[in-house]
Amino acid sequence: MAADIPRRIVAEALGTAMLVATVVGSGIMADRLTDDVGLSLLGNTLPTGAILVVLITILGPISGAHLNPAVTLVFALRREIEATAALAYVIAQIVGGVAGTLLAHAMFELPILQISQTVRTGNGQWIAELVAAFGLVFTILAGLRFRSDAIPWLVGLYITAAYWFTASTSFANPAVAVARALSNTFAGIRPIDLPAFIVAELLGALLAMALAGWLLSEPKPIRQMRAAK
Repeated sequence: MAADIPRRIVAEALGTAMLVATVVGSGIMADRLTDDVGLSLLGNTLPTGAILVVLITILGPISGAHLNPAVTLVFALRREIEATAALAYVIAQIVGGVAGTLLAHAMFELPILQISQTVRTGNGQWIAELVAAFGLVFTILAGLRFRSDAIPWLVGLYITAAYWFTASTSFANPAVAVARALSNTFAGIRPIDLPAFIVAELLGALLAMALAGWLLSEPKPIRQMRAAK
């Protein structure tokens, strides 16, 4: 990462703000345009996948475009980002996410400050968040290993798919979850449901890191393998 710390932090805050504004704003728009929940979800899904491609492409060269505390945690544990920078990233992501929610409310002339009443709890939801975060982090790590140039599209397409195959509609991001708790709209989540979501997301990310560390490791040369025997 060539950029200095202040620019990296601003990139993370800006990117997460734009991501959340897209998630919440497209949810509000979709909900206003149709009473069909399926169409509303589709209207929420496509902009989210699209904005991820854009944000990772333009901000990746500055900060790595984590936009997600779970991703930052994995990179910190892999020692690919220093601990102080990782902490600053997480703070920037949360602040940016909250700003994105407030901005979405302002654009649609809704009360700026809200608390979500949308219930998202239960074993199915928690398993879904574990799966969503696992898949996201594994996609990123595998992309870095084999096709780093394709990561924006890989992440965008994964989240687009995960909106539909996970029961939770794939939050997969603690900062986004916190921000969505402050929006009593289509994309919201009750604050009381946040802790279990965040734990599931972090657990999924750590499991992905563990599996990727083994599955994606460089194969040993044949001579080295024979010598080991």
